Amino acid sequence: MTTVNDFVSVEDVVAGSATGVRGRLWRLRPAEVRDVAVSVSAEILRLEAIRVAAVDELALNPDEQVLCCRGVGRWLATNTMLQNAAGNKIAALGAALRAFPDIAAQFEAGDLSLDHAAIIVAFCESPPKGMPDRALPSCMKTLLAAASGVEATTIKLRYAIAVLERIFESDDTPPGEDDDLNVLRISPTLNGRVAIKGDFDALTGEMLLSALSGLSMPKPAADGTPDQRSAAKRTADAFTELIRRYLDNAMTGVDGGQRPHVNVHITAKDLAEHRECTTTRSETASDDGEFYGSAFDDDEPDVEDLDVGYMPWMGPLSVSLTRMLACDCMLSTVLMDGNGAPLDATPHKRLVTPEQRTALIARDKGCAFPNCDAVPAWCDAHHIKPWSVGGLTVMDNLTLLCRSHHRLIHSTSGFRGIWEIKMGDDHKPWFIPPAAIDPKQRRRRSTTRQGPVHRD
Repeated sequence: MTTVNDFVSVEDVVAGSATGVRGRLWRLRPAEVRDVAVSVSAEILRLEAIRVAAVDELALNPDEQVLCCRGVGRWLATNTMLQNAAGNKIAALGAALRAFPDIAAQFEAGDLSLDHAAIIVAFCESPPKGMPDRALPSCMKTLLAAASGVEATTIKLRYAIAVLERIFESDDTPPGEDDDLNVLRISPTLNGRVAIKGDFDALTGEMLLSALSGLSMPKPAADGTPDQRSAAKRTADAFTELIRRYLDNAMTGVDGGQRPHVNVHITAKDLAEHRECTTTRSETASDDGEFYGSAFDDDEPDVEDLDVGYMPWMGPLSVSLTRMLACDCMLSTVLMDGNGAPLDATPHKRLVTPEQRTALIARDKGCAFPNCDAVPAWCDAHHIKPWSVGGLTVMDNLTLLCRSHHRLIHSTSGFRGIWEIKMGDDHKPWFIPPAAIDPKQRRRRSTTRQGPVHRD
C-alpha cells in the first residue's frame, strides 16, 4: 500500500525550495521534521563558513563593484538582505581568521558558530596582559572545546574565558565589567514615542534583569485566561512599573542604604584567597630560559582548582569584582561537599526553606533540565520523589525546574513518567530520557551554565 510519506523525503525538503515547504513538512512524521530542522541547521553553518571565506577573498582581491562600496561588509549588505552591521561582522571575522587557522578549521568544519568564532577570535587578539605568548595555543584549545558541539552555549564559553582571565589576571578590567563603556541613548521619535538603546556592563545588567524579573512574569486574567502579552510587551510594562515605583517612593538614593539585590555565587576559598598576578608565578624562568611552575604546564591551563563569580542572569563575573561586591553585601553561606553539592537541612518539612532554595540556586544555577537556560527566578523547587509518597525535603531529593519542565515531569496524559530524574553519586540531578529520545536511555544533565559532563 502506498502512503503519503512515499512522495516526500527529508532530503527533498532540505534540498528543495522554501516555496510550499509547509505542505511538504505536513506529510512527514515528527521525527522526520526534526531531522529536517537539524540538517538545515548544519547546512546553514556550512554556508555561513563559505560566505565568510568568500567575503574575505573579496576583501583581499576586490573588483570594481566591491571598491565602489566603503568596505566589503557594506558591499555584502548592499547586495543582500543583511544590514551593514551584520555585513561588517562577517567581513571582520573573515579577516581575523587569517591569523588563527585552528579556529578557521573548526568553523569551516561546521563545529563552531559564527558568534562563538568571533568571541574566541576577540580573546586571542586581545588576551589578558598577564598571559605569556606560549600559553595562547593551549588557551585557544580550551575555548574551542568549550564552543564545540550541540551542547555549546555562550555562557559556557564566557565562563571558560572568565577562568582563563583569572589564571592570567592583571589590573585591567574585563570588557564585560568595564562600566566606562556603558551607554544609554534615549531619543524622542517624530511620532511622539521614545526609543531606548543601551549597552551595559554585566553587573548593571544583572541589577536591571533582577529588578525586572518579578514585574515581567506572565499574569493570568481574573478569569484564568493566560497572559496574552508578548515577552517584549511584558518587559516594557515591567520597565514602566519600575520607573513608577521609583518615582512614587522618591527613592533617589540613600547613603548607607541597602545595595541592590544582586546574587553572586563563589566558593569561600576563592572569595577569601587573593592570588598574586599570574604573571609573577607563571613567568618564573630557570637558568636555561624555560618556564616552570606555570599555569599551563603540560600544555593545558590549570583550571581545576579555580572558580569565578557567577550571577544568575548575566553569568560569569571576575573574582576581583566579586571581592569588591563582598565588601558591602549580605553574605549567605551554603555548605557544599567536594562535588559542589549543598549539604542538607530541615528534611522533615514539605516546603523548601529559603536556605534550601539558596543552596539549590548555588548548585543548579537555574532549571536543571538538560539544555534549559531558565534562570532561578523562573524556577520551582521540585521533589524528585514526591512528598506525598514519603519523599523528604532534602537536597538529594530536590531540584530546580522551570514551570514548563516542572509541568512536563508532573504532567498530564501522554507525558507522565517519560523523563526520570535520579540523583547521581555527585549529589546532582541527572535526567534519564525516554527510549523514544535515546534508545540507550543514557543519563544527562544541564550543561548550559557548567562545564562538560561525562555521561554513562
